[in-house]
Amino acid sequence: MSTTALYNDQGGAEAAVEAAQESAPATRAAFGLFSADFKKNEDLKEMLESNKESLKLEAMKRVVGLIAKGKNASELFPAVVKNVASKNIELKKLVYVYLVRYAEEQQDLALLSISTFQRALKDPNQLIRASALRVLSSIRVTIIVPIMMLAIKEAAADLSPYVRKTSAHAIQKLYSLDPEQKEPLIEVIEKLLKDKSTLVAGSVVMAFEEVCPDRIDLIHKNYRKLCNLLVDVEEWGQVVIISMLTRYARTQFTSPWKGGAVFEEDNDKSFYDSDSEKKKDPAGAKPYVMDPDHRLLLRNTKPLLQSRNTAVVMAVAQLYWHLAPKQEVNVVTKSLVRLLRSHREVQYVVLQNIATMSIQRKGMFEPFMKSFYVRSTDTTHIKTLKLEILTNLANEANISTILREFQTYVKSQDKAFAAATIQAIGRCATNIAEVTDTCLNGLVLLLSNRDEGVVAESVVVIRKLLLTQPTQHSEIIKHMATLFDKITVPMARASILWLMGEYCERVPKIAPDVLRKIAKTFTGEEDIVKLQAVNLAAKLYLTNSKQTTLLTQYILNLGKYDQNYDIRDRTRFIRQLIVPSDKSGALNKYARRILLASKPAPVLQSPFKDRDRFQLGTLSHSLNSKAAGYQELSEWPAVAPDQSVRNVEVIEPVNERAPLVGKAKPPEPDDKFYSDEDRDKKDDASDSSDDDSRASSSSSNEESGSGSDEESDERSTDSGKSSGESERSSSESESEQKKKTKKAPAEKREPNTADSDSDNGDAEPTAEGSSSSSESSSSETDSYSESACAAERQRKNDVESKPKVDNGAEKEVSLLDLDDFFVPPASTTKSSVLSPSLLSDLEGLSLSGVSAATQVTSPSFEPVKSYELLHHMSGKGLSAKYRFPRQPCLYGPSMVAVQVTLTNCCERPLEEIHVGERSPAGLKILCFNTIERLDPEASVTVSMGVDFNDSTQAANFQLCTKEDRFSVSIQPAVGELLTPCSLSETDFCKQQSKLRGMNETSATIAMATAHVSSQAVARRVLSVANVGSVASSETRLHRFAGRTVSSQVLVLLLVDVKDDDDDDAGGGGSGLLTVHTEKSVVASMLLRDLKRALVRA
Repeated sequence: MSTTALYNDQGGAEAAVEAAQESAPATRAAFGLFSADFKKNEDLKEMLESNKESLKLEAMKRVVGLIAKGKNASELFPAVVKNVASKNIELKKLVYVYLVRYAEEQQDLALLSISTFQRALKDPNQLIRASALRVLSSIRVTIIVPIMMLAIKEAAADLSPYVRKTSAHAIQKLYSLDPEQKEPLIEVIEKLLKDKSTLVAGSVVMAFEEVCPDRIDLIHKNYRKLCNLLVDVEEWGQVVIISMLTRYARTQFTSPWKGGAVFEEDNDKSFYDSDSEKKKDPAGAKPYVMDPDHRLLLRNTKPLLQSRNTAVVMAVAQLYWHLAPKQEVNVVTKSLVRLLRSHREVQYVVLQNIATMSIQRKGMFEPFMKSFYVRSTDTTHIKTLKLEILTNLANEANISTILREFQTYVKSQDKAFAAATIQAIGRCATNIAEVTDTCLNGLVLLLSNRDEGVVAESVVVIRKLLLTQPTQHSEIIKHMATLFDKITVPMARASILWLMGEYCERVPKIAPDVLRKIAKTFTGEEDIVKLQAVNLAAKLYLTNSKQTTLLTQYILNLGKYDQNYDIRDRTRFIRQLIVPSDKSGALNKYARRILLASKPAPVLQSPFKDRDRFQLGTLSHSLNSKAAGYQELSEWPAVAPDQSVRNVEVIEPVNERAPLVGKAKPPEPDDKFYSDEDRDKKDDASDSSDDDSRASSSSSNEESGSGSDEESDERSTDSGKSSGESERSSSESESEQKKKTKKAPAEKREPNTADSDSDNGDAEPTAEGSSSSSESSSSETDSYSESACAAERQRKNDVESKPKVDNGAEKEVSLLDLDDFFVPPASTTKSSVLSPSLLSDLEGLSLSGVSAATQVTSPSFEPVKSYELLHHMSGKGLSAKYRFPRQPCLYGPSMVAVQVTLTNCCERPLEEIHVGERSPAGLKILCFNTIERLDPEASVTVSMGVDFNDSTQAANFQLCTKEDRFSVSIQPAVGELLTPCSLSETDFCKQQSKLRGMNETSATIAMATAHVSSQAVARRVLSVANVGSVASSETRLHRFAGRTVSSQVLVLLLVDVKDDDDDDAGGGGSGLLTVHTEKSVVASMLLRDLKRALVRA
């Protein structure tokens, strides 16, 4: 083949057209398309080998364009591979795209560039590193397996999640190339499974499914993390993870379908109240209690039913079908019906699964029966599936509606669909006895239809229905005999012959006549008709031999010499069976019992009856046969395996930090704290202070225990609602032990929380109320804050004991709300801010797990803006406002601190103010203790901790009083989800270089005159985001650094201010605002808020 002809095959015409459009009129370009004057392949090669980067880039764009359109560009491989070491990033990306496509075909040439690929694995650009690994894994040569393994291990530890994701993809390629590398690959998979990035999760689970799907022990420690990350994983990753978790759950949890199981429908609370229900069970039977991890999986997959990806919705539907209690499976119904508005290919798969589900649980889809009505635009296979589902949903209540719909379908021009409708009518008649006669009469009317296919199918279905009530329908048999001459469809003619033979004794005059007619046309009939003719002759010979002996001999003689060996064999067998002779033997005696035996009525079953043995949504289910790679779902274990294997030990920074606070300053002598009147009383009671405090706490324990047993049960069960709390089970037990050892000192210091201007008599009720409220708080709050509260009380004593602090400062101490104790209304009518001394103390608190280069610092800007949580009109006198103090949350390092100010605006006191139910159910909220009483016109400020999981999704919960419940929500700004960190300019630039490409978001803004100065820029940025300022050597560059509170992901802000001398600009200047972070959603939202703050007014 010539070079010109070869280029014609490879798409050189496209290049010719493009060149002609640039340099010639349209008519000339059109002519060039059909002429032989094409550009040669050498032109692209010359462009690739030129010294100009622009020509190389243009050539690569054209080559990649050819590949995208399915053209063959392998001839250009030598010219392309020479540019693999180019310094142009865009050109290098295109070269790697080409190499990924053709590296497997041109292995020898690709091997020459191995050293270049290895160098590219160290490139600062994450896209280049990932592309190099992708090309390296595409070279299918066993000799480089060690190099690939080393590259995968290095990429698995890369700082970029995109590169780690690519390493997970490479694991599958390497395993298919060399299965002996399974063990080292499993080690890499185990490491990547611990990755917290949502970008990596789906890919590594896919690698797990390909390499070691049976190693479920690798999933134990990562199960809860995968469940929590599932919502944020990319769509196809969600499908893989859900499929894997479905198999995992079937091996780790007991069946929720046991008899006597107590479940709710769309109500999480009743599940968590199962302990109290168990106590009320009079029979004493132990009800089924779902494993919290089982519930976690169901809860975290439920929101994905709203996904736009149909595969994700189908994956969640099959998970609920195979794992959820039967009462909860209905939640997937609406989502599956919604998918029926999609493309016909999607409809086909979804309808197949619905058909299987509707056989076992008709009630799921019965309310949506109209969604399965057939449309004229539906294809035949879609119509047939909808017909199948309507038949499955038929019952006594809706059968009349369905039969009216079927009457229309019978008239369809689609012959196959009309025949399927008649079969569906027969199934309805069999399944519902009340309409059997109605259906049979309707099918008889169809025997006079002009369409031969409809008549034939009706005959076949009537034959099956007559077996259920043969004695009552002899007239129908006679009517069908009269139609024998008109019907030409072989199956229908065979059905009539079978009916004549089966009920020949009920129609003794008609059956011989039918045999006479078939004897005339025997030689021209189809094989199935001939077989039934032989059977009819044999049955009539046994019951009416006088009239049919000759006809029988004639038909048997014809069959003896038929071309079909089945008919010849049947004829010889029948002759020996019914005609007595010396050779027939004893079998002749049983001829009547063999041929005229009573037959059971046929059961018309759905063709989807046996498909439930396959997992829904799989290829095997769609094909109704086991496909390659299909993994069967295991049976539920009789006894659940140990659930502690899923516990992950978490070190709580709160427990490490609290003792440092308590030991920072030694306690001052007590005589400096008490007033003169208190000092006299203190001397008398100093020896028994320990006993009194213990008695006080024990009495409060008894009161709270006797008064709220049911509340404590609810709170104890609520502790397992969120996955994070279940993961902290081991650390909570440790904190409980520490709490017991520190309880006595904490009780000794507890009376000191009263104000110094109050007497001892006033201080005791305050301490007692504080103890009561703390004892009645939830167990999860106690485990986090007990030691921190005790240490903070000591700190407040130190502050109050200083002689320079006035009474106002003493009152300010209570507003830190570090222990959420209740303050008398008289001293809390005015909201307050942090005192300078306590602020300086808090600045010394260090957060563990943060490197020295990016040490978390205290905020340099404290917002004063508050937001309305509950209006006093909506709250029936209770008003609530919240603000973000931008201080470290003592409940946990991953939580955002929120201060809530509660005010009683009504004329009556409000009692038992507390936080009720929360949503979403997995949201972590550590709330304040119950406020027993809030007097009219009084207010109190309390602290809460909310783990927003780096999302601006509102935290919804109920703010409750003794009589009412009010639904409220805290909506965080994206800037409040950050915490400032300290970076040097060098460290900032180093981190910035790592966060390029997809991790970089920028926008140009026009800044107001008042916003150009350094102080103004810092003030505006800090008003939006809780970040720390980074020192800069250039006046026009303003740098800021922070980390997300929940996942500790680094966020870098850069404001580049440029002077604008244009008179039309009205003063001010322009600026380039850039955000660097791995969380692209956080970056875009933060960029939007910063633009609003800095933009020119």
